[in-house]
Amino acid sequence: IWSISRGVLNKRMIDLAENNGVDFRFEEKVWDIDLPRAVVYTGESEKGEWKEYPFDLVFGCDGAFSRVRHKMQRRSRFDYSQDFIDVGYKELTIPANADGTHKLDKHSFHIWPRGKFMFIAMPNLDGSFTCTLFMPFEGEVSFESLQTKKDAVRFFNSYFPNVKDEIENLTEDFFKNPTSAMVTMKCYPWTYWDKVALVGDSAHAVVPFYGQGMNAGFEDIYVLDQLIQEFGDDWERIFTTYQEKRKPNADAIAELSYRNFIEMSSKTADANFLLQKKIEKHFSSKHPEKWIPAYSRVTFSNRPYAEALAEGDAQEEIMKEVMKISNIAENWDSLEVENLMLKLLSGS
Repeated sequence: IWSISRGVLNKRMIDLAENNGVDFRFEEKVWDIDLPRAVVYTGESEKGEWKEYPFDLVFGCDGAFSRVRHKMQRRSRFDYSQDFIDVGYKELTIPANADGTHKLDKHSFHIWPRGKFMFIAMPNLDGSFTCTLFMPFEGEVSFESLQTKKDAVRFFNSYFPNVKDEIENLTEDFFKNPTSAMVTMKCYPWTYWDKVALVGDSAHAVVPFYGQGMNAGFEDIYVLDQLIQEFGDDWERIFTTYQEKRKPNADAIAELSYRNFIEMSSKTADANFLLQKKIEKHFSSKHPEKWIPAYSRVTFSNRPYAEALAEGDAQEEIMKEVMKISNIAENWDSLEVENLMLKLLSGS
């Protein structure tokens, strides 16, 4: 799984959109929207002069703290919740070698799990690694506790000795780059009449631990496009069907994303968890039509997130029984284990 520059992707998408006739207005922040008339108000500041843009339809793709959604929240029977986790993140970089090669294995997603915090590194095409440090905001080991370069050097030396050769670069990034918060945001409905629809983070912001936040937004667009093909100009029907199809999947990826933080930061250092994953991988290789791990179902297929969550929960119940087998560590690839899993899958 290659990571990709958000900036490069944004520029490419803007180029493609402009080639298809989209008109971009930069330096104009959206401050308000008239929902029944689909009129958007923009300007340089909230108290300055605004421009008025009347449209037939408005798609609110303006992020987790959406102004479009904020206006919808004032309507009756609009459900909204946001939940910040007490862990923040900071993006760091491991540069490529002088010859452009990777300093770590380029075919791996690297995780250093440390319980309440973790460090990850994802390979880029140019030989560098995009790294992220996830850590509590406050506490004994936290962003708050690292105030000086000496603190940061000691921290990386203590907890991530594998990257000791990169500490100078990492500590420079540490104090240069911002520390960001993470929020799960849910709301409903996502649409207003046949005029306005929320898309992406404005409808369903998630924590980044499954790497699916942007993809979930792309899926919204994909589903909307299918519905436009099916229903033509019946926007009330398009919007109603869109939110009914996408809401369960958005809730599912929110749950999956949060669970993956627990898995990545704590469980990947647990021997029983690693053994369970080895058993699942072995069984899946022998019976690929019967066992697709939840991660593979999310990341490498077009199946719905809600399906992945439900199937993953069912698989977890089966694995609880498998892990109870005596001497499972020695007999993990035995016929006994395989037959039990087949039996439990059949429900008999």
